[in-house]
Amino acid sequence: MEPVVGATPKVVRSELEWREVLTPKEYAVLREAGTEPAWTGEYTDTKTEGVYSCRACGAELFRSDTKFDSHCGWPSFYAPRAGDAVILREDRSYGMVRTEVLCATCHSHLGHVFEGEGYNTPTDQRYCINSVSLRLVEDPGGRAD
Repeated sequence: MEPVVGATPKVVRSELEWREVLTPKEYAVLREAGTEPAWTGEYTDTKTEGVYSCRACGAELFRSDTKFDSHCGWPSFYAPRAGDAVILREDRSYGMVRTEVLCATCHSHLGHVFEGEGYNTPTDQRYCINSVSLRLVEDPGGRAD
């Protein structure tokens, strides 16, 4: 994965250290910008209340109250937990231009964000995130903050 220009991650590990703390599937997505197959992730249809954190470093990324059904095969959110929770950068892989979403804390790949698709959300954005990039910390009391 190429470094983010002008930004230093707060959590830094060597690639060997990442391989030691992540499963091969997690490593392929988080550190090599892979994508899990559609409709296979554990959080695609989850309605549980809580906070979604980065599976690599534990940083809080998204709240369950911003998750919505986009029917695209991956968990979708209309906004990150805080404005500085994620980093966006241009992705020109696969012959198209997309906006990649990275964890701001460790710069791990999370997925992509899309705009203007017509979803009835406050931001008209769809953060399409790999389940394997996330860990849900449940909040049974309904408070996700």
